[in-house]
Amino acid sequence: MAEHFAAVDVIRAKRDGKRLTDPQIDWVIDAYTRGVVADEQMSALAMAIFLNGMESAETARWTRAMVASGERLSLSVDRPTVDKHSTGGVGDKITLPLAPLVAACGAAVPQLSGRGLGHTGGTLDKLESIPGWRAQLTTEEIAEQLTKVGAVVCAATEGLAPADRKLYALRDVTGTVEAIPLIASSIMSKKIAEGADALVLDVKFGSGAFMKSADDARRLAEALVGIGVDHGLKVSALLTDMSVPLGRAVGNALEVAESVDVLRGGGPADVVELTVALAREMLSLAGISTDPAEVLASGGAYDTWAQMISAQGGDPDAELPRAQHVHVVEAPEDGVLATLDAYSVGVAGWRLGAGRARKEDPVQAGAGVLCLAKPGDEVRKGEPLLELHTDTPDAIPAALRDLEGSYTVAGSAPVRDSLVLDVIRG
Repeated sequence: MAEHFAAVDVIRAKRDGKRLTDPQIDWVIDAYTRGVVADEQMSALAMAIFLNGMESAETARWTRAMVASGERLSLSVDRPTVDKHSTGGVGDKITLPLAPLVAACGAAVPQLSGRGLGHTGGTLDKLESIPGWRAQLTTEEIAEQLTKVGAVVCAATEGLAPADRKLYALRDVTGTVEAIPLIASSIMSKKIAEGADALVLDVKFGSGAFMKSADDARRLAEALVGIGVDHGLKVSALLTDMSVPLGRAVGNALEVAESVDVLRGGGPADVVELTVALAREMLSLAGISTDPAEVLASGGAYDTWAQMISAQGGDPDAELPRAQHVHVVEAPEDGVLATLDAYSVGVAGWRLGAGRARKEDPVQAGAGVLCLAKPGDEVRKGEPLLELHTDTPDAIPAALRDLEGSYTVAGSAPVRDSLVLDVIRG
């Protein structure tokens, strides 16, 4: 029979800086999932974890308990399975070209994704701008699509890590989102329950990322990789720069269109760079030697994309939604665009309708920001610099205020090295 604890004793232990025992962790996660531990008690425990942290073994056990709160997918496919997770950013559409690219190279990619909140976009919101595409699949449909197409991007099933779903919502309203042990266990519980053989993490840092500094991103990446290793997962993490929007499109349908350009062998250089870097790491973990750069440049991954979209009811050839109103921001002077702040652009896109303030809010498929110039580009006074797309023109003045001071034009721009700062492998 499983041990029983008083919730207040578990809270006091972590409040006083003690390490929670494995039985305490197993009990509190299970009891919270079943409603035996109340929200206010879990809120107190989450704040104690936020203030006092967790040892790596505690975090790994916490993750294990969250995985055990629900079902685990069984992916019986005849290819190695490998997934990718991004900690989120502005213009981060990488899953869209990456999943079909890695599948086209011979792996199977089961990508369970989420929706956007605040200034960071959500993969499901982007794909739902494609007419007919559906996010909700059954476990059987996921397995069938992986076998036939090699890639699936969809919402997590209801039975997957229900403890995380409940705890995530609680953290969002109790000021405990930023606790690295809780972030790491939240991400990894879903990914471990998903059942892939390997996982590559894109841990972002910079103004448009959740982690603002490279040091904080590294700590999170090390925690994530450590949990993966503890669970027998092949795992690695790339630290990537999110100080500037990724690509030129920020917004749902706008990012889908840009992703299709990349899949056809074109698209912005930074999107191509990061897609290829993540694909190489995923294929390495899967034991596949195909060069994804060649496959992407040839347009060879587009057919897999079209099959993936069609399999989920979407029309890959359909015209994407367009916003009813477009407002142009002009360059203030001649020169070189020196800076373009990712966070400001992301907030402006959210304000225009591309994102949501609460999980239940709707999004506009065509809303967002097009960055017609990126740092390093020459600009001329009066030429278009940014385009603001929205169905609600009353939102444009506030979006313009969000963009004040977000870009500078100078005689030159700092040279940015590779988007990838480092790779941490398990």
